[in-house]
Order: sequence, then C-alpha cells, then structure tokens
Amino acid sequence: MDKVTVLGAGLAGSECAWQLAKRGIKVRLVEMKPNKMSPAHTSPYFGELVCSNSLRSDELSNAVGLLKAEMRAMGSLIMESADANRVAAGGALAVDREGFAKYITDKLRENENIEVVEEEATQIPEGQVVIATGPLSSDAIADRIAELCPESDLHFYDAVAPIVSLDSVDMDSAFFASRYNKGTADYVNCPMDKDEYLAFWQELCNAREAEIHGFDDSGVFEGCMPVEVMARRGVDTLRYGPLKPVGLVDPRTGRENYAVVQLRRDNADGTIYNIVGFQTHLTWGEQKRVFSMIPALKDANFVRYGVMHRNTYINSPTLLDRYYRLRSDERICFAGQITGVEGYVESAASGMLVGIELAARLMGLESVDFPQETAIGALGLYISGGSVGEFQPMNINFGIIKALEYRVKGKRNKNAEISKRSLEIIDSLKTKEVFNCENNH
Repeated sequence: MDKVTVLGAGLAGSECAWQLAKRGIKVRLVEMKPNKMSPAHTSPYFGELVCSNSLRSDELSNAVGLLKAEMRAMGSLIMESADANRVAAGGALAVDREGFAKYITDKLRENENIEVVEEEATQIPEGQVVIATGPLSSDAIADRIAELCPESDLHFYDAVAPIVSLDSVDMDSAFFASRYNKGTADYVNCPMDKDEYLAFWQELCNAREAEIHGFDDSGVFEGCMPVEVMARRGVDTLRYGPLKPVGLVDPRTGRENYAVVQLRRDNADGTIYNIVGFQTHLTWGEQKRVFSMIPALKDANFVRYGVMHRNTYINSPTLLDRYYRLRSDERICFAGQITGVEGYVESAASGMLVGIELAARLMGLESVDFPQETAIGALGLYISGGSVGEFQPMNINFGIIKALEYRVKGKRNKNAEISKRSLEIIDSLKTKEVFNCENNH
C-alpha cells in the first residue's frame, strides 16, 4: 500500500495523519517546525493554536458544537486532546494551549505508522499527498501550490488586534456594559468626546505601518480590515464601525458618547482584554503611541501588539471535489484553512474527512460520502462547489447543512433537531468498513 505524505502538522495535517495511521496506513508527516517558524508560530509542537485558545461553542444548538460532536463520535485526535486539556470557559470549549499541542505531538510521534520529517516542504512529492500547510504556507510551497492552480489568487491578509491587561485600563475613564444592555456587562467601554476622537483619527490615518511584502489595502477582507485602513476611508467610518457608540449609555452622564472603543475578555480569568475591531499592521511603537490616545488606555500595558500576516487559500470550488481532492490530479488532496474552511475545528474536520476518505480509497473500501445532512459533509460540499459568488473562507453554520423536511418551532429547537439527525446519520455511517478496520496504534 502507498505511503501517504502529509505536508504540515497543524490541526488539519495532524488529524489527517492520525486517521490514516490508525487504519494501518504508513504516513510521512513533513513539518518545518522547529527548524523554521512562520511569523505567527512560537511553539515546536504540532497543532499549535496561534490565535485564541477557544474552539468556540460546545453546544449542539450551535453548528460548530455539532461539528465537534461528530468528530468525537468518529475518534478525532484533535477533539480527544481538546477534551483532555479543557479549561473553564462557560459554554465554549477552551483549552490549555501548550498542553493541547503537546498531547497531539506526543500521540503522533509515538505512532509506529507515522514517520515525522522535520524539514520545510519546498516541493510536492510523488505519490499520495495531502497538502495541509495552512494559511501561513511558506513561500516555497506556496509557489508550488500556485503552479497547481495558476488562475487562483492565493493570498489575502489577516490582522490580529492588540491585547491589554485589565489592571492597566483607567476605569475612571471607562465603564462595563454590553450594547443595549443585552446579557451581562461583559465589555469594557472606553469613550471619547469629539475632540479626542478627531485627534485620534488624524494620528491613526498618518501612523507608520509595518512593512509587509506585497501588502496593499485591497488585499484584505472586510472582516479583517486593519483599523488604520478603515480610518482612511473617512472621518466617520470608525464611528459607524468598531467605535460605534449606539446603545452604550455612559453611566457617568446618562448619554451616549461621541465614539466608544470596546475591550473584550481574552482569557478565562478576565485579566487581559483585546481591543475590539483594532486589527492592525501599524508598527508596535505606533500602536503604543496612537492607541494610548484613547483616554482609558493612556497607561495601558500592551501584553500583545497587533500583527498582520499573509494567509493563503485556494479557490476550492473550481479546484477540489467533495473529498478535498484536486480534480486535475487525484493523488493530491488539500486539507485545513488553505482550502477556505475558517476556524480551528473546521480545519481539523477537513483533515479528518480527507484521512477517512483517503484511507477508504487506498484500502479499496466503500467511500463514506458524508452527506449534506452532516456538518462535516456539508462543509466539504460547500468548499467544493456550494458557494455562490466570489469564494471566501467559511465557518461551519446551519445555513449550509441540509434543512429539515418538517417544521420545528424556534431556532434553537430546529438546530437541536438538525444536530440529532446528523449524529444519527454519523452513527449509521460508522457501520462502514473503513470505521471497523482501525487498529489504534
């Protein structure tokens, strides 16, 4: 049987390698860490979470909660690690970042069917290949990927907001509240009057940006638009966007302010908060100078500055089939965020589907063909052709899962019923032979 080369040991590559190896298929797992790191990675471990430590909702009334339940039912390594390294986060599944990645790394390194190769992939090898090099694919492998899909624009840019420590926020100039008083008062609101806002806006527009090769303002999605790019669109653009004051009544005055910067909790202890909507690629010095002009942040301790980096994805609807295989060369599969799935869980799920379906093909077994009634199947079908208009990254959502054929009152009840149906289908699919040949090395 052919050995499968998996390029990249992120969430998708790790899950894919695991699904193949536990069915007795030999895997060559190629990972450039720790010899070479991307701008966003710091740990030598596989499956590193580079942004949040949250895998989002764990409830079945939420689509990502359903996706996690499906993955657990089918023996996901990523979910096994997440559950083993869980930290308190209400209805969300959050993990101890280092423990999570170390668990995955240890499991893969201990598996006798997996050969770990610590080197940068610069070519696409012969034989069966899964490309799971992620949204931060190195230039060398990104160039090879571009050769497979020459008409696809592979690059967009993603920005991360800065984080400040709560104890450094001037709470005499801020207040806790949620917009329109919905739910609990979870946000720290940092108001500005007109003169303060205009001075801030002017400096933001003129602030010095970090150099990013090939970056221009048109190369970003609206959802990750740097705050300084947004500011340059007009003096009031921010006040209709992330600095919108509507629905936030200042308890000190009983009125809405001219502009309000919101801070959102970034860890379970509530000791650090991110500046909502302040994705940026300003230099760190300029971030400190300009963002400290916000009165409540005049003495803020920035525990992490905002950064911007290139993300890579392919135009999957024109290139991939439902198994994430390259239509023009079926020996090559893609998995993870490079396919346009968005989010930790979605990335791992794509790797899981690739691993299971590729194992079935290599072993001469019946394909699983995950249907649109399941979250894992719906995501693969969407990525491979279910999108409409210009293709952009997509989180799992109930909108792409096949609707019920009967009415259920209430959105939450309807979603729960969709989840129930999906998990019943997963149980029935698990009778297929590819699920009954696991040797669990």
